[in-house]
Amino acid sequence: MRFSALLTALLMLFALPGQAAEGLKPYQATYKAQFDLGFSFSGKAVRELRKNGDQWVLSMNAKALFASINEFTQFKINNDLIEPQRYEYHRKVIGSSKDAVLQFNWSTGTVLNDIKGKPWTMDVPKGALDSLTYQVQLRQDLLANKEQFVYEVADGGRLKTYRFIRLGTEPIATPLGSFNAVKIQRDRGPDSKRQSYIWCAPELDYIVVKLQQVEKNGKEYSLLIDELKMTEAP
Repeated sequence: MRFSALLTALLMLFALPGQAAEGLKPYQATYKAQFDLGFSFSGKAVRELRKNGDQWVLSMNAKALFASINEFTQFKINNDLIEPQRYEYHRKVIGSSKDAVLQFNWSTGTVLNDIKGKPWTMDVPKGALDSLTYQVQLRQDLLANKEQFVYEVADGGRLKTYRFIRLGTEPIATPLGSFNAVKIQRDRGPDSKRQSYIWCAPELDYIVVKLQQVEKNGKEYSLLIDELKMTEAP
């Protein structure tokens, strides 16, 4: 359904405050979601980064009326390179569900995709990411003050290229306060009528404070940060 795809697209939040494993800071962020599907309603999304042995885990849990999405990735930092190890995505919408599991093998340069119980293996280049770790890399690149961002992502059983453009800064008011946030746009090509924007606060090490998506029909969907808790690594 379009709704579940929108909910996933709206949850493009990032989780890396430094360029090496020593710079990672565990945290939990809560967002308020607003949706327009012919009627308006709200939801909630929680993003958390935590340490698990020699790996890091970035997870997202979202609920809105009749849908839920649970997503996580396990990854390592190897010589400042993000290496996803395992990615899972689980969605439920009005009686239907979708499950996907990706297992990366960097010794062979492959990823095992298991979608709808139908596994297959494909080759991936060094530096390839999954649907959550590319968000980690984007935030890392913002910290490096880059202007454009291009990532190879294993998504939907194939390798896709994701592009983003840095547009400038705008003041954003949130329940946490006001921030002079950097505005980023998803580059979908000149003919696309869908528009996706994110605002990241430098004061919060570029954690996302707002996200907005405008569909072809003009309907809008948004996330706004509500709470932020910094936690201690074990």
